[in-house]
Amino acid sequence: MIQTVIKRDGRKVEFNNQKIVAAILKAMDITEAGQDIVLAAKIADTISRSGKTEMSVEEIQDCVEMELMKSPRKEVARAYIAYRNQRNLARKAKTNEIFQEIIDAQANDITRENANMNADTPAGMMMKFASEATKSYVDECLLSEDVREAVAGNYIHIHDKDYYPTKSLTCIQHPLDLILEHGLKAGHGESRPAKRIETASVLACISMETVQNEMHGGQAIPAFDFYLAPFVRKTYEEEIDKVSALMNTDFSELKGAPIDDYLKRDLVGLQGKERAMQHAINQTVGRVHQAMEAFVHNMNTIHSRGGNQVVFSSINYGTDTSAEGRCIIREILNTTYEGVGNGSTAIFPIQIWKKKKGVSYLPGDRNYDLYKFACKVTARRFFPNFLNLDATYNQDDAWKEDDPKRYVHEVATMGCRTRVYGNKFGPKTSIGRGNLSFTTINIVKLAIECMSIEDKDTRIQKFFQKLDWALDIAAKQLNERFDFQKTALKKQFPLLMNGLWLGSEKLDDNDTIESVMNQGTLSIGFIGLAECLIALIGKHHGESEEAQDLGLRIVSHMAEKINGFAETYQHNFTFLATPAEGLSGAFTRRDKKTFGVLPGITDKDYYTNSSHVPVYYHCTPEHKAKIEGPYNKYENAGHIFYVEIDGDATHNPEAIMQIVDLMDKYDIGYGSVNHNRNRCLDCGYEDSTEDLAECPHCHGHHIDTLQRITGYLVGTTNRWNSAKLAELKDRVVHK
Repeated sequence: MIQTVIKRDGRKVEFNNQKIVAAILKAMDITEAGQDIVLAAKIADTISRSGKTEMSVEEIQDCVEMELMKSPRKEVARAYIAYRNQRNLARKAKTNEIFQEIIDAQANDITRENANMNADTPAGMMMKFASEATKSYVDECLLSEDVREAVAGNYIHIHDKDYYPTKSLTCIQHPLDLILEHGLKAGHGESRPAKRIETASVLACISMETVQNEMHGGQAIPAFDFYLAPFVRKTYEEEIDKVSALMNTDFSELKGAPIDDYLKRDLVGLQGKERAMQHAINQTVGRVHQAMEAFVHNMNTIHSRGGNQVVFSSINYGTDTSAEGRCIIREILNTTYEGVGNGSTAIFPIQIWKKKKGVSYLPGDRNYDLYKFACKVTARRFFPNFLNLDATYNQDDAWKEDDPKRYVHEVATMGCRTRVYGNKFGPKTSIGRGNLSFTTINIVKLAIECMSIEDKDTRIQKFFQKLDWALDIAAKQLNERFDFQKTALKKQFPLLMNGLWLGSEKLDDNDTIESVMNQGTLSIGFIGLAECLIALIGKHHGESEEAQDLGLRIVSHMAEKINGFAETYQHNFTFLATPAEGLSGAFTRRDKKTFGVLPGITDKDYYTNSSHVPVYYHCTPEHKAKIEGPYNKYENAGHIFYVEIDGDATHNPEAIMQIVDLMDKYDIGYGSVNHNRNRCLDCGYEDSTEDLAECPHCHGHHIDTLQRITGYLVGTTNRWNSAKLAELKDRVVHK
């Protein structure tokens, strides 16, 4: 008797003869005689008693055909065979249509799914071919039936589904100090430990570029200033040796001299040791600046993933108060302010200022001057974003001001918003950890399905029942993906699992990564809270206190249930305010097709990003902060608050500081500011002139608007999908 079934991907599942019955009844439905459940059950029973204990899906389907041909209902066999063939042809036809669009370099939502990927290049096209082919394989072979039905029903979305078969993980915060201190081994080459700032800068790039090819998400450095600071001093010491040789005088005693800050100064009037020391400092600052220029330039030009995308990189900094750390911070900010190439804004790395009272935020703080400079840079270049270490949920009692490695206890973020901090299976830190995979729930559809219920309380109660079901199925799917990922071997991730991922240094090449996987997180996300609330009570949370109360009830309920999954499945389950890029339109298109155009809900091409107030809603920055802030404490896998400001922000850094003050006031964890920035696609010239039609530098007319898509920048909106372009058009200034 059959005990197990071998699926197409090689997995073994328990045999269920009711699936055979259901398949036969479907075939009978399209015949003139209709269903015969007795015959269907008899055939299923015969096959189950075939004498084999294990059969493949294809073998079982072949047996069904044979038994139907032997039965009085031969027309059902023909219908069953035709159905199997039709499914194969339909899958191929759909795939072929998608492939043709890729070949033709059509600008559609498939080729523009990721705004930082150029799908028109040969490498980009190849990746899209693989991506689209792989997704159907995952649906057919790797998803359990109820999960597959939830995906097909537009209830959940599995992110990075095309990477599912690779067993790769999403992202990581690089413990860069390990590479800088011990060197790097990648592929057939290796490097020695860094001795000077230039080498440290290059190794930081190589580390992120190499691991990007081993993961499907972003790469981040959690303490850029702390990690690179020691090499500022080493560079200074090297410059002391140079000036000693130049002046034929031994200045080696100056190597250990205290330095309050690395600032360039004129040498006029300086003599002896004082002149030698200042000369060494000046040379050091110049080299640090060049190293930071090289770092930013490399992160915008070094390609990964087969050569079609620059590394999706982030760096966190701001809390190293040492002279060397401040030098790193100052020069990365100077580089960013100046721009790359012809002075254009650098898209990567995403830069994140770590704001902390007593360190890097208030007047009198050691790094307050650099914080003000960071706001000036943001006013011109969009970066850095701001991470609020003072938020109640971003604090750690283990953080001590006099601890030289206090950054271990500082939360870091990456990409659009990804946050990894709490840990049930190891130390509470962001370093050496990342997200494993994440899945998003379409809470809008759940709400639409309840709209016909007249009684409001009953309608909301029914919504919560549906929400619990969706959360359960998402958690099940993530656990199943975890079980698939954990079978990967260490040697499949030669750099990531060679000490970068927390605990991986203990693994042998042929060990699976299961023992260290739980250091990462599984995240359940959501989008469209605004549309969900409109469906349930007619208003969104930005315009109604009742809606705000219900919104917080919904989000807190999700957070509580997801926290419970951590105990049920024994994983680090977290709750994400999903950064909806391609997904914002994908959910909406299908819901609009199913339910029609519903005012305030499906009447646009996108759903609102997570718990944000809708982009079209006119309100002040403070109102937006007051509404969105309370959700952040629940969204422990990541969130972002942003404000659109009017006109030229370049000369108004105070406006940026006011936004950061709102983050502090309303306990917001992570935020950014959008403003107008024109970009000439011919020469790279930028300014903030309203409605600029001709470049004043090269007189070209290919002018685009540099904009933030979901937390990161995109060099041209030509690569945005239709949903995000529609959202961009609807954005209003907050004033």
